[in-house]
Amino acid sequence: MKRNHIKYEFGLAVTLLALAGAAQSRAQKVSVHLEPAQSEIHWTLGDVTHTVKGEFKFKGGLLTFDPRTGVAEGELLVDVDSGDSGSHMRDQKMKKDVLESEKYPQAFFHPTRITGFTTSAAAQEITAEGTFNIHGTDHPLTLKIQLQLAGAGATARTQFVIPYVAWGMKDPSVFVMRVAKEVRVDIIARGSVEGLAGAAPPESRQGALHTPASLPRQ
Repeated sequence: MKRNHIKYEFGLAVTLLALAGAAQSRAQKVSVHLEPAQSEIHWTLGDVTHTVKGEFKFKGGLLTFDPRTGVAEGELLVDVDSGDSGSHMRDQKMKKDVLESEKYPQAFFHPTRITGFTTSAAAQEITAEGTFNIHGTDHPLTLKIQLQLAGAGATARTQFVIPYVAWGMKDPSVFVMRVAKEVRVDIIARGSVEGLAGAAPPESRQGALHTPASLPRQ
């Protein structure tokens, strides 16, 4: 009887430790909900005579990561058909011939690892590794991100280059006009954060976007 009692207490202790570890693991995860209306995607393409600038729009985004391990998951979704350079004719050609937005209406980034994050600094540089999908193909992508935390909000700035011709998209150059084979992308993403010590609980925030983990694609 005494032996059974000891076994019971031991089993109970193991269960409590497992539950405590699971609770701690959940508590240390950080979730970021992107606010598309407050975020910006700018792109720059050079040619022989001048530089073309434009923008795309985010459709939504949610990412979750564990600062201890760096393991991350989620999705940042871009509306490819929102591409706008200020010229309707140029934009139509870009969407139809290069991006093929009717066939590939979204581009998206899936993070797999985020490192360098700390709760002890408002301004910091973090690294996000993952997969960027555009024109229907996955490409490994590593981003250096300048992150600014402010209470329950965050602003992230980053830039990267898309070698669109090397990635299988059509070269729009013609005999009288030569354009660069790469596009520079500059991003300013703003969102709300959950899981930071001292941050306001989700229900107390104004205008926070709560995007489901699986974003709808059309």
